[in-house]
Amino acid sequence: MATHRAVQVSAAGATLELADVETPSPGRDEVRIAVSACGVCGTDRAFVHGGFPDMSWPLTPGHEIAGTVAEVGAGVTDFAVGDRVAVGWFGGCCYHCIPCRKGDFIHCENMKVPSWQYPGGYAESVTVPASALARIPSELSFAEAAPMGCAGVTTYNALRNTKAMAGDRVAVLGIGGLGHLGVQFCRAMGFETIAIARGTDKADDARKLGAHHYIDSTAGDVSAAMRALGGVSVVLATAGNSDAMAATVGGLLPRGELITIGVTPDPLPISPAQLIGPGLSITGHPSGTAREVEETMQFAVMSGVRAWIEERPLAQAADAYAAMEQGRPRYRVVITV
Repeated sequence: MATHRAVQVSAAGATLELADVETPSPGRDEVRIAVSACGVCGTDRAFVHGGFPDMSWPLTPGHEIAGTVAEVGAGVTDFAVGDRVAVGWFGGCCYHCIPCRKGDFIHCENMKVPSWQYPGGYAESVTVPASALARIPSELSFAEAAPMGCAGVTTYNALRNTKAMAGDRVAVLGIGGLGHLGVQFCRAMGFETIAIARGTDKADDARKLGAHHYIDSTAGDVSAAMRALGGVSVVLATAGNSDAMAATVGGLLPRGELITIGVTPDPLPISPAQLIGPGLSITGHPSGTAREVEETMQFAVMSGVRAWIEERPLAQAADAYAAMEQGRPRYRVVITV
């Protein structure tokens, strides 16, 4: 047990405060990581406000962690002190439940998420299951690697699991923390890329990110604008807005796919009649396993995809979190240690 600095939230909705905490030494099949960077994700808002079941307080947020292995527990043979690693939303699996026995680790019945089942990465040090570790390529800095553990793997994995092929038109709804990576991955995968966002203030950024076309969702019928471009095979819906998602359905080609990764509890206002004729599908997509985080980072290295980030030191974590809540900057804040 060692003492390190970490950001804690004492109760649901409380302020983020820097404190000295005890970080446990790794047990069997665990490692302790010296944190170098941690991304600030929109989902952190739900943790800070107590939006998940069976939460315990005080809580340390952060599930986009990048750092160096500092200590290795018994039974860990694949990682050593000094290894550069990332941990994302997928914070470890049990290998024993039925989904794990089927190889479906992202749906492990006992899956752990940093900041939920154990303290997260707004800290100098975290102890995590070795099953959560993804190796960081030497070409990526810690700050570049951190967002790949959640935002990166979610968008990349969602896109590569669609039926779209190079040359097909793919639209990304929402150009924020997830969407700005989705646009880059779309372009890198060879899709004709359409960015959809409210207003025109993100049009220039969307084109810099690689979009071939930009649709202002406030300027008229979004589906009609999509059809005017020839229709799309896939919509990657990163904006957590059910009405905005539903507004794209009429722009999908036959057998098109709406992939939802923007989180909202609001029902989708879509009728079976809209889906049946053209044979459309709506899919919810979770994040990705440690291996899929590695594949995301490797693809990012090959293709040049990078999160647009603003770095803040750990002592300014409360400000970094507030910037995310208020939508500034538009893309990703990364806490550095």
